[in-house]
Amino acid sequence: MFKSRFLTQISESLRLLGYSLRTEKTYLYWIACYIRFHRLKHPDTMGAPEVTAFLSYLANRRHVAINTQKTALNALAYLYNKFLQRPLGELGFSHAQRHRRLPVVLSPGEVSLILGQLSGRDRSIFSILYGSGLRITECLRLRIQDVDFEHAAITVRDGKGNKDRQTVLSQSLIPELQQLITQAVDLQRRDNLQGIGPSLPFALNKKYPNAFRQPAWMYIFPSTSVCQHPLAHILCRHHLHDSVPRKILRHAVQRCGLDHKQINCHTFRHSFATQLLRNGRDIRTVQELLGHSDLASTQIYTHVIGQHYAGTLSPLDSLNMAAD
Repeated sequence: MFKSRFLTQISESLRLLGYSLRTEKTYLYWIACYIRFHRLKHPDTMGAPEVTAFLSYLANRRHVAINTQKTALNALAYLYNKFLQRPLGELGFSHAQRHRRLPVVLSPGEVSLILGQLSGRDRSIFSILYGSGLRITECLRLRIQDVDFEHAAITVRDGKGNKDRQTVLSQSLIPELQQLITQAVDLQRRDNLQGIGPSLPFALNKKYPNAFRQPAWMYIFPSTSVCQHPLAHILCRHHLHDSVPRKILRHAVQRCGLDHKQINCHTFRHSFATQLLRNGRDIRTVQELLGHSDLASTQIYTHVIGQHYAGTLSPLDSLNMAAD
């Protein structure tokens, strides 16, 4: 069938350029939606007007979020600009501007309440999110080689934007992380007896056939079951799926009575940044630890703690001080 062959070619192109599997799946989904919307017409016979019509449909009929519109546009921009080599040019379509929303953050007391509802592996995951400012996927993808106990540092590989970065590791987490690593290595050894190991990036298993036996490549938070590698098509053990900690967090938040706040895994990353600024860390350091390309992304946290007011007092406070 034409459509499946075409999408397979796009998939191969994305992999050749080093796009992540998550991005590949997202782009293929929106390209397929675009083709179906135009009744299976080949994209090569369409162009900017059809792309604009599709984006308008998403905005006005399906009422998708602004970020979803941008993702769909990115997928179609890749299709035309890079795959088909037919630049779209000016579309005459502009997204609605996203309103700035201040992130929800947790106080140290609230973090303690939530962590108090967790234990073992689950407590370690959320302790890392708060103590190192990682995204949930970055945390779950950590391998043993990414943790440097001597320098109390964590290396994030292929983070957002395909960038590596280093961030801090809490000294208090070292004993439990060492225990988790011991458990992960034991699991790896049992898997190795069956010819199975951790999933490896790209074609590393072909270049280094025994890499799956090396503890350095083992995930600190391995999945409880094995699966088929999406590219190599061999049995392997991937990292824990992000739906597991999300579900655990939801129950923990309910148990400690904080379900009136919109708390998710990313809230711990927001709280990490906010607490660093409250403790006097400069914003450039926080930007580097978070891996933000644009300082404006980090500056949102100064609004959360009120630093953008430069110490300005409320007029009511001034009135009360004068009365005293």
